[in-house]
Amino acid sequence: MIAKLKQVMLLWLEGFLEACSLHRVVILCHRSRKLLLRTGQCFLLNGLIFLGSLGVFKWFVNPALQWILPNPCAPITSQDFCSYNGSYAFLRGGLLQLFYVLWFYPLYMLSFILSNIWYNDVAKYGLEAIGKSDTSSAETFRQCEVPASVVMTNAERPSGLGGVMIGIGVQVYSILLLTFFFMEVYVVGVIPYIGKILNFLLLSWMYAYYCYEYKWNFLEIPLEKRLEFFESNWAFFAGFGSPCVLAIFFFSPLVSGALMAILFPLFVLTATGSGPEKSIVTPSLLRLPIFYVADRLSMLALSIFRLESLQHKKTG
Repeated sequence: MIAKLKQVMLLWLEGFLEACSLHRVVILCHRSRKLLLRTGQCFLLNGLIFLGSLGVFKWFVNPALQWILPNPCAPITSQDFCSYNGSYAFLRGGLLQLFYVLWFYPLYMLSFILSNIWYNDVAKYGLEAIGKSDTSSAETFRQCEVPASVVMTNAERPSGLGGVMIGIGVQVYSILLLTFFFMEVYVVGVIPYIGKILNFLLLSWMYAYYCYEYKWNFLEIPLEKRLEFFESNWAFFAGFGSPCVLAIFFFSPLVSGALMAILFPLFVLTATGSGPEKSIVTPSLLRLPIFYVADRLSMLALSIFRLESLQHKKTG
């Protein structure tokens, strides 16, 4: 037990150090002007504009409203003067909500959409800066042992339209899987006593998977192998995702979103430049079914959708 615990801690530390290898970002940006430009756009939008807007709101807009519409009951005890307090508070709260609705929420949605497009470019340009396709890493990954059912599924996948439809089905399943896992992360957060610890752990796995998913997409790694590799090396990926979560865990949702949008492309690049596929090809730990609940819910959702489609065809 002590030997296994030591091994888990070493793998966790290896993943943590991999995520903190930010010098790779500097090297890759130096090699690729496109990568430098795209990373700079992420910093400009999410750092200067979004996070800067939060700072302006906190240190200028909110104090200005407090000064223009103060709380009259604090220094003065007159009941007649205090009767305006409710109106002042209502007006001040309304202006604050208006600022959120007209500026913060639209800016958050714009940041979310553009950032997700740019992250894909960051991973692509990062792989190009490393050496186009990093074929040795991909080949090593493909040689990892997988269940026979997975091999048969990949071998029997048809070409043409049938293969395209299966590919679309895999993408739909992947989206459902990560959506349900995202919901699972926040549900466990409300569990008394251990909720915060579980929330931190699941968030670490979630961000680690997101960081590596861009690289695996470009290397065309099948979803089944990604999940098996991830769950077999759960200690490494828990460590890799920990710096991502530490940067946002103690802030408000808007500030956390802005910070994550700034830091996420850096972690995507460190994942792109790292090679866990080479260093831990043969996992020595038991596979941990991290996505079990999300997988069951995804399959249930797909089966319900299939039944409704069949019923619609029969009634039609």
